Amino acid sequence: MYRKNFWVHAVLAFVLIGIAAIAGKINRMDFQFGAADGKFGSDRTSRPVSQPRTLSESEPEVLVKFRPGTSLDRVKRLAAKFNDRIEDEIESVNGLVAIDDLDGADAASVARQYAELTDLVAYAEPNFRIELDPMTTTGERESEARSPSDSGQPNDPMFNEQWALSNNGANGGKESADIGALKAWLKTQGSEEVVVAVLDSGVDYTHPDLVKNIWLRPDSVPSYTDDELGTIDDKQGFNSADNASDPMDDNGHGTHCAGIIGAEGDNGTGIAGINWKIQIMPLKFIGKGGFGSTKNAIEAINYTIDRKKAGVNVRVISASWGSTLYSKALEDAIRAAGEQGILFVAAAGNNSTDNDKRPHYPSNYDLPNVISVAALDRADQLAAFSNFGAKTVHIAAPGKDILSTWLNDAYREASGTSMATPQVAGVAALIVASNPKVSVEELRSKLLRSTDTLEWLTDKVESGGRLNAGKALSE
Repeated sequence: MYRKNFWVHAVLAFVLIGIAAIAGKINRMDFQFGAADGKFGSDRTSRPVSQPRTLSESEPEVLVKFRPGTSLDRVKRLAAKFNDRIEDEIESVNGLVAIDDLDGADAASVARQYAELTDLVAYAEPNFRIELDPMTTTGERESEARSPSDSGQPNDPMFNEQWALSNNGANGGKESADIGALKAWLKTQGSEEVVVAVLDSGVDYTHPDLVKNIWLRPDSVPSYTDDELGTIDDKQGFNSADNASDPMDDNGHGTHCAGIIGAEGDNGTGIAGINWKIQIMPLKFIGKGGFGSTKNAIEAINYTIDRKKAGVNVRVISASWGSTLYSKALEDAIRAAGEQGILFVAAAGNNSTDNDKRPHYPSNYDLPNVISVAALDRADQLAAFSNFGAKTVHIAAPGKDILSTWLNDAYREASGTSMATPQVAGVAALIVASNPKVSVEELRSKLLRSTDTLEWLTDKVESGGRLNAGKALSE
């Protein structure tokens, strides 16, 4: 009997010790992370199921917008209760934060967990992966020197191959099926006072045809400072893919888009950009492999808005990428850019589909500062790969066999709505150079109402026409 009671008491003591240890651990967690207050409740939601994460998936899983009046301190306490971390607060969108789930849980279930807190949360969504729209390219080429010309054209040796700027009908093209750059340049070739942000894979800011037209943060503008990311010496732009200062392109896509907008003109080298003089702000949110995330795109937009408020004359963001996944957070960030007077030019996509029926974002956001761009070939026809949409795609521009800058001081032809988008962004910059005080609403309207109407585009794009820089500047 004595032996039996001994073992009963021993087991009971062991159980009590275990319970006490667990309770102590819980108390320590509550002390360390902060207990939830009032409305949060104790177990409002079930924990998501944990899943393995690779290094490539190590960035925040969800974007959550909290309702007005919810303090950041309270948000941090809630995140800590769920064993989550506030990776970044998006200052330009009130209440929007990127949240990293430290358990490595499934993003969709983490988003649902926060969305269930309807008294505190406006919306919660996974941090979607974004890929560059597919494009085709030719082999790399090097520039040759050329003497100055009195023909009215720039002396850049490859200019005659830039059919989008001046189409002479060669190689199956249609004469004058271009953006009317020669006429536009009679009024302005651009301005060093205008800044266009290229939101892409970064830009090779050492390229000889770009180096003089790359934005450099002036001494009067302080380094970029973020509460979560710290101080970043944004000498030549911002790299939100790595939360770092260096936006050097290691993919090529962003460099190609930048050259279309603003390769230095009439310098006897390579090509001419739509703007011979301009400031191109490199924003890298896409890595070498050609993909990034919604959160990284938003952080780059947030950075651009911050720089605009600090006195940098950013007037246009060129965005040659997209997804069929809708993000309310990205839409809110682009809206915030518009409220700061920044036009957002977006590629319509390269899937040969109707965006009215199958939306493509960010080009499909119905915002007053967004322009969606389809692609044309050198014969003035809608490119076979280009998306379209009579209600949701606004304008068409040259986007097939477009010659522009590439990595390693080279040049390359590429095709895609990615190439059409910077055509529109570039002309927008010319308009601003000519009329510095133009509002974002008038800038957008001027681009759309000055097109060359093409009968076969009337049911394909809202304006029914092709971009025309000459008309836009002669209004």
